[in-house]
Amino acid sequence: MLDATTRSGGTATASPRATATELVVPVLAPVPRPVPVIASVTSTAAAPGGLAARCTRVLLSPWSRFALLVTLLAAAASSVLLFQPQKLLSDGWPPQLGGASAAAVFAVAYGLCTVAFVPRPLLNLAAGALFGSQWGIAAALAGTVLGAGISFGLGRLLGQDALRPLLRGRLLKAADGQLSRHGMRSMLAARLFPGVPFWAANYCAAVSRMGWLSFLVATALGSIPNTAAYVVAGARVSSPTSPAFLIAMACITLPALVGAVVAWRKRHHLRRP
Repeated sequence: MLDATTRSGGTATASPRATATELVVPVLAPVPRPVPVIASVTSTAAAPGGLAARCTRVLLSPWSRFALLVTLLAAAASSVLLFQPQKLLSDGWPPQLGGASAAAVFAVAYGLCTVAFVPRPLLNLAAGALFGSQWGIAAALAGTVLGAGISFGLGRLLGQDALRPLLRGRLLKAADGQLSRHGMRSMLAARLFPGVPFWAANYCAAVSRMGWLSFLVATALGSIPNTAAYVVAGARVSSPTSPAFLIAMACITLPALVGAVVAWRKRHHLRRP
C-alpha cells in the first residue's frame, strides 16, 4: 500500500484489508472401520476343503484299501458260486464261438476265475476238454499269466501297505525275505512244484518287494509243465489208458511228490529267526 499524509502532517501506513475470509477446514471425527470378515469367510470356505481332505485321507488309507480288496475278492467268489463256471465241463462251450476267438475269450474268463479262487486244475482240465491240447495249452497259459497279473496288481495296490507291518512271525518273515531277495527263483519253484495255492502265491508275492517283471516271467515259465499236463489229461480223458493220458498223469504226480520232499527238507530253514 502507498503512504498517506495525515491531517497532523504525519505519515501513517495503512494496514492491508483482509481481501478474503480465512478457510476453515473442519476436522471430522474418525469413523470406526468395520471389522474385517476375511478370517471368518476363509475359515468357512476352508471347512469343506478340510473335510474333503480328511475324507480323502481316510479313503486312501492302507486299511481302507485293504477293505476294498477284501470286498472285491468276496464279490468275485460270490459271482463264481452264482454263475458256476465249472458247468463248462458238462455243458460245453457256446457253439457260436470257435477257434482262436473262443480260446481268447476262454483265456480272459480263465484269468478272472483264478482271481475269484477257482482252482486252476479244474480250469486246465476244462481247457483241454474244450479246445484240445494245442489251443488248450495256449489259452490256459495266457489265462494263468493274466490272472496272476491281476491278483498281483490288486494285492500290491490295495493290500501291501496294510499287510507288511503284520509280517512278524518267523514263517512270514522268512517267506517275505525269500520272495524279496530271490523273487525270480522262489516264484519259479512255487509254480513248478505244486503245493502252494495259486492265489496264495500271487498275494504273498504282491505283499513282498518282488518286482513285476520277475513275477510274471517266473509265473509264465514255471506254469508250463503243470498246465500242459493237466490240459493234455483233459483232452485225453475219454481214453484213460492212452500213453498221452498216462504220461500227463505222471507229470502231475511227480512234481507234487518232489515238491513235498523239498518242502520237508527246507522246513528247518523257514523256522530260523
